[in-house]
Amino acid sequence: MNAQSQAAAAVIAACPHCHTLVRVPQERLQEHPRCPRCKAQILTGEPVALDAVSFAAHVERATLPVLVDFWAPWCGPCRMMAPILDRAAAERTTGLRVAKLNTDEQPQLAGRFGIRSIPTLILFRDGRELARQSGALDGTTLARWLDHALG
Repeated sequence: MNAQSQAAAAVIAACPHCHTLVRVPQERLQEHPRCPRCKAQILTGEPVALDAVSFAAHVERATLPVLVDFWAPWCGPCRMMAPILDRAAAERTTGLRVAKLNTDEQPQLAGRFGIRSIPTLILFRDGRELARQSGALDGTTLARWLDHALG
């Protein structure tokens, strides 16, 4: 395999702890890769809380698809979605990063993406928005939506 096809067969994921970008060969995603900087596990199967700095690393610069939940702690439907998103993060550990962005703490990012209602889910790949869904979803509907959006 030449260097170009090796690079294509790798995923760039941001560490959920120090937000360092890490290149992981596709065939090693199941091996619980660790961050070379902080030694933490990169693919934890848990949602990652985002702020302005970590958003750039996880969404704009990483190649691993990211599902961002724009939410607020006072929002009932957002709280109902939390266990569904936790389950999606655990089930799709090597193929999708689930992240949460508190719109009360990050109003500039919410404004940048035109968030008008919460919860709003936006699926990103390579820094680009692939799909958007406003309102709470059950687990089955979320899985179908993700499968369709990711192709």
